[in-house]
Amino acid sequence: MAVAFALYISPKEEVPKGAIQYIKDRGQLVAVLEPNSLNYFIYKGEAFGFGLELMQEFSLYLEVPLKVIACSTLAQAFYYLDYHVADIMAYNLPVTRQGKNLAQFSSPLLEDRLVFVQQSAESARRDTSIGFITSLKELQNDTVVVQQNPFFQPLYERFLSKTGRNVALKNSNTTFEELFQMVSSDSIPYTLCPETLALVLNQAYPNTDITLAATKAYPMAWALNHSSDSLLAILDYWIDSISSKRLMNKIYRNIYTNPRVVNHFRSDYFSLVSSRISPWDEQLQHYSKLFWWDWRLVASLMYTESNFVPGLTSHKNAYGLMQMIPETAEIYSLDTSSSASHQIMAGVKYLKWIDRQLPPEIRDPRERASFILAAYNVGIGRVLALRRKAEEFGKDPNKWHGNVEYYLLSRSRSDPYAFADTLREFPVNYAMDGYVDRIINRYYHYLNLVPD
Repeated sequence: MAVAFALYISPKEEVPKGAIQYIKDRGQLVAVLEPNSLNYFIYKGEAFGFGLELMQEFSLYLEVPLKVIACSTLAQAFYYLDYHVADIMAYNLPVTRQGKNLAQFSSPLLEDRLVFVQQSAESARRDTSIGFITSLKELQNDTVVVQQNPFFQPLYERFLSKTGRNVALKNSNTTFEELFQMVSSDSIPYTLCPETLALVLNQAYPNTDITLAATKAYPMAWALNHSSDSLLAILDYWIDSISSKRLMNKIYRNIYTNPRVVNHFRSDYFSLVSSRISPWDEQLQHYSKLFWWDWRLVASLMYTESNFVPGLTSHKNAYGLMQMIPETAEIYSLDTSSSASHQIMAGVKYLKWIDRQLPPEIRDPRERASFILAAYNVGIGRVLALRRKAEEFGKDPNKWHGNVEYYLLSRSRSDPYAFADTLREFPVNYAMDGYVDRIINRYYHYLNLVPD
C-alpha cells in the first residue's frame, strides 16, 4: 500500500473544552484554504499564498503544527468548519450582517470589492457579437454568472440594485477564478469577481475588462465556528497586533501587489493551470512504484534535496537531483554524468534499502516514512543510534515526532540530553525547521493541489 497521509473526518461533536484546548489536544491547527492565484497555490515545487503564509505564522504563534485542507467548494469548506474538522475557514469573506448568521468573523484582514468582469472593448471591436458595457445601467435582461456563495449574496444583492434589477444572476459551483477564465474564453458573457483577484487575472487574461465596480469596498475576514470564542479572541489579538499587521502588509505586497505573480500563469509548474510539480514527474511516478511510495512524497524529498535543479554539488560532495554522497551513489552505479532517470531510480532504491534496515516493530506507515526520510538525510546508523538513545531515556523508539526526533534536533546543545527524561516541549518552530517535517508538510500541499 502506498504511503499517504489521509484526512480523518470525525462525527460532528461539541467542543466542551473550548476551541484552543481542542486544538492543543488534537495537536494541530486545521485551516481550510481556497486554491486560487493569491490565497493558496504551488509554484515550481513550493507552496505559497496570502492565506497560507498568514496561517503558517498564526500556527507558530499558537505553537502547534498547521494542517491545511484545500477546498474549492464553499459548501464543503463550511461543512468542515461546522463539524469541527477545521478550525478556521481562511477565505477572504466579506463581513456582512447576513454572514454573521453563518459564522463568526475574525478581525478584518483587508478590504475588497466586487468588480464586473466582461470581455474587453478591443475584443468587442473585433467581434461585433460581443457587447461592451460602459455602465451597469446598460445591462438589460442579461445574465451574470456568479459563484454560489451565501457570504457574498448580500454583495450580489447590492450589485442588482445598482443595475436597476434588470439582470438575472445565475449561481454556479465554480470558483471566482474559473468564472473569470470562462469570460475570457467567451464561455459566459459576464461574472463578478473580488477586485484583488481580478487585478491579477486581468493581467493573465488581457482580453478581459474589470473597470466597472459592482459594489463598494467591504472589510474581508476569516470565518470561525460560532462555538470557537477562545480561538477567535486569540486570533483577533494576533491580527490586531502591530507586528502581525507589519507581517500582513509584507505578505500582501509579496502576493497581491507583486507584478511577477502574473508570470505564474506562463509556467508549466503552477498548480492553478497545470498538474505538474517538476520536469521529472513522469520519472518520479514510474520509479516510486519500486517502493510503493506516493510519487509526490518522493518529489517533496527531491525538492528538499535539490530544488529540482540537476547538477548541484553540496559541500559534502553530494550531487544530483537526489543529492547522494559518492559512497552511496557508487553502489547504484551513479556518477555526476548519470541521467535524471538513473538518479531518481537510485534515490528510490536507496529509500527501499533504508526501509529494510529499520526494525519491523516500527509498524505505523507514517512513522516508518519519517524514519526513512531522516535516515536519507543523516544516515541509517545515526537513526538507529538515536532510537537506542530514545529508549534509554524512556521515550518510544518507534515514534519519530516528539521521541526519536528530539535527539536529532537537540544534537547541537552542550548538554543535549539534560531534559531527555521529561516531555519537554520542542521549540515553537520545530515542525517547520525539521528536515522530515519540511518534506511531509510540502507533501501535504502536493496532496492538496496536485492530482494523483
